[in-house]
Amino acid sequence: MLDWLTIDNIEQIEEHYRRLGPFTGLLLPILEAFLPFLPLMVIVIANVNAFGLFWGFFISWSGTVIGSYLVFLIVRRFGKSKKLRFFTESKQVKKLIRWVDMNGISPLFVLLCFPFTPSVLVNIVAGLSNIRTRFYLFVLMLGKLVMIFAMSFVGQDITELLTSPIKLILSLAVLALLWGVGKLVERQLNKRVERDLRDIREARKNSNR
Repeated sequence: MLDWLTIDNIEQIEEHYRRLGPFTGLLLPILEAFLPFLPLMVIVIANVNAFGLFWGFFISWSGTVIGSYLVFLIVRRFGKSKKLRFFTESKQVKKLIRWVDMNGISPLFVLLCFPFTPSVLVNIVAGLSNIRTRFYLFVLMLGKLVMIFAMSFVGQDITELLTSPIKLILSLAVLALLWGVGKLVERQLNKRVERDLRDIREARKNSNR
C-alpha cells in the first residue's frame, strides 16, 4: 500500500479526478450531507488539489451548503412523518430541539464551524426546530465557510505534504486541534443543554408547589 502511494500515482489520481469536472466535485459534498459516512475531508482535499484553492474551496463549500440545506428542508417538510420517527423520537434530538428553540441559532453556528462535529444531526435538529429557513441558510453558509476553508487550506497541496514531513506533521496537528476543539465544544454544549433543561424542570416543580 505504501509502495503504491507515490507522487506520480497521486498526480495521476488528481488528473483523473480533474477530468470528471467540477460537477463531480459539487455532487460529492451534497451526497455527504445525506450519507455522513462519506469522508468530507477527503472530498475537500480532492477538490482543492484538482481545481485549485479558490475554486476547490468554492465548489466544496457550495456542495456542502446545498446538501445540508436540502437535509434541513426535507426534515422541515417531512420531519413529523412516521418514516422519520426514528430520528424525531430520539431523546437526544428532542432535547436539542427544545434547547435550540430556547437559545436560538448561535450554538448551531459554533458546531457548524468545526470539522468532525455531527453536522447531519445539526441539520435534523434545525429542521425540527422553529428556526426560520432563511436564518438557518445564513448561519449554514457562514459556519460551513469557516469549516471548508480550514480543510481547504490544510490540504491544498497534497503532493507537497507527502514530500515535506514538517508540513505533514503541522497539518495533522491542525486537524487534531480542530477535532479536539470541536469535540470539546460539542461536549460543553451537551452539558449546557442538560443543565438548562434540568433548571427548567426544577423551576416548574417549584412553581407548582
